[in-house]
Amino acid sequence: MRTPHRGAAQEGCEADRLRVTIFAGIDDPRGEPFMQRLVRGLHHFQQHVFRSQREFFERLATGQAPETLFITCSDSRINPNLITQTEPGELFIIRNAGNIVPPHSHVPGGEAATIEYAVEVLNVSDIVICGHSQCGAMKAVVDPTPLAQLPLVKQWLDNAEATRRIAKTRYAHLEGEDLLEVVVAENVLVQIEHLRTQPAVAAALARGAVRLHAWVYAIETGHVHAYDPEQGQYAPIEGKLVPVVEGTRRSASPWS
Repeated sequence: MRTPHRGAAQEGCEADRLRVTIFAGIDDPRGEPFMQRLVRGLHHFQQHVFRSQREFFERLATGQAPETLFITCSDSRINPNLITQTEPGELFIIRNAGNIVPPHSHVPGGEAATIEYAVEVLNVSDIVICGHSQCGAMKAVVDPTPLAQLPLVKQWLDNAEATRRIAKTRYAHLEGEDLLEVVVAENVLVQIEHLRTQPAVAAALARGAVRLHAWVYAIETGHVHAYDPEQGQYAPIEGKLVPVVEGTRRSASPWS
């Protein structure tokens, strides 16, 4: 999933091209306070984007009917609608540090409540858990030293304890970027297992009403790999067929 190191000049040119795409129609925002950029963006949206798509937003105001629940990380570099090229109203999104789904318990939580609503009320047909390369939360799972002064983050990442133990047991021979890569991938599968413990999800799976998907997005390449239970590993998403995660875990490394 990793790509050869690129020179700073090339990276700068690519960043400029991306900036032009994202800020199309807006004067170059660099060199001004960031909050002012946000205000300018709001004005651009209201005056140009909204006005040109007023009927679309009026339809959105009448209700939502997303088909997919997309669970991913809070990392600012991840934009679910951008990488899937979806419109407002098409994805129901949960974001948190580490794209974590706490296992079912009698302690209410925002993730569990949102999942229940998505399945029982919105009737989503697919649930995607999407991890990503260079995930800071997974770096902390590998090396919890930085969490000494972050007790709430440390407690939250206890929901990835199984990920840490799998990494310690199965991948003791790996380190650095190689270890982080498989930890990111394993964590998505661990969270899929947690997802299956949610009562609404368990019931929906029993009646064949929902499909689960395990994805990993590589920031540096734009590629998305999906876990394929038939192969027992992640593979690039190609064509129109998207692998569906079953209940059986693989016994080998998740990477091809």
